[in-house]
Amino acid sequence: MTSAGASIAPHVQAFFTHHLCHQKKASPQTIASYRDTFRLFLTFVQATTGREPAALQVHDFDAPIVLQFLDYLEHQRGNTVRSRNLRLAAIRTFVRFLALRAPESLAIVTRVLAIPVKRMDKKLIGALTRAEVEALLAAPDRSCWVGRRDHALLLTLYNSGARVSEVTTLQRHQVCFGTPTFLQLTGKGRKERTVPLWPHTSRTLQAWFAEVGEDGGQTAFPNTRGRPLSRDGVAYLLQRATDKAVAVCPSLRTKKVTPHVLRHTTALHLLQRGSILRSLPCGLAMRALRPPYGQNIQTPLPTGGQASTMACVSACLPLHSHPYSASIGTAKAEGSDDGLETPAGVYHGDRRSRTAVAQ
Repeated sequence: MTSAGASIAPHVQAFFTHHLCHQKKASPQTIASYRDTFRLFLTFVQATTGREPAALQVHDFDAPIVLQFLDYLEHQRGNTVRSRNLRLAAIRTFVRFLALRAPESLAIVTRVLAIPVKRMDKKLIGALTRAEVEALLAAPDRSCWVGRRDHALLLTLYNSGARVSEVTTLQRHQVCFGTPTFLQLTGKGRKERTVPLWPHTSRTLQAWFAEVGEDGGQTAFPNTRGRPLSRDGVAYLLQRATDKAVAVCPSLRTKKVTPHVLRHTTALHLLQRGSILRSLPCGLAMRALRPPYGQNIQTPLPTGGQASTMACVSACLPLHSHPYSASIGTAKAEGSDDGLETPAGVYHGDRRSRTAVAQ
């Protein structure tokens, strides 16, 4: 039997159990994304050809069926072009692995790799106003356990500018209380960064952790069963807070509020208040500087490499004294009650040991 007529099952198993886990050491998020791609693809092939996943062969991964699958994602499932390209990337990774295990299938591999990535429009990321954020933070009912958790989570998201995946996996030991209090986050590409927190956020988290107690485990924001919240869970509680906040701030009715919009809002508000963006990733800080959000910032930025991006932003923007508009790269001075912020932030970058310390 030729490789093209062999079962695909051993190759799929080796791809997940050996190649991704041991050779590439892919993150759990990457493996989960690839798993979801194969679940969708195998379900589609079974519905289209009537063949069970266990009976599929190598030639079932040829370009025509892959193109049909990509069209199905866009036109029937209603996925965006970004999601379509993400599924294609997973399939491409698999067929490259297949070429090494079964050289006889190189013709199939070549045809699949020739499928182009579809171009897409890059839409402007929305942002919330100051009044809208305050309405969101005030929306959770803090007389109950769930409401206090939601308030602490939303405040942490807005303060830190963290990704939703970073907050859902946040452990209590990653929150270091002191002067200043800060989060230790690990983002995309296993890049670590330290994000100082406002005094108000620090007090809120201290009260929340005290309420959860040691019996609640190490998860910072558990669900009612004591397990970590999912991405959908965070999106649901954010939408619930938005629906409630509409009564106070009607402008929220016309906006799509997502965790990523809240992350973008953090960068925008810091820039509008004239704060230092030392603890935000360079890409997020610079996107907030683009029009129309950055059109009111008159100080020209020097043109140069990204290595000096944070230095350029810091040189342009002075500190601000409002406790909520202060930079997440600043912290309240010890023993002071006037709300003034003093530079105390440290940003630890990627493997190139990028470090920015407030001067």
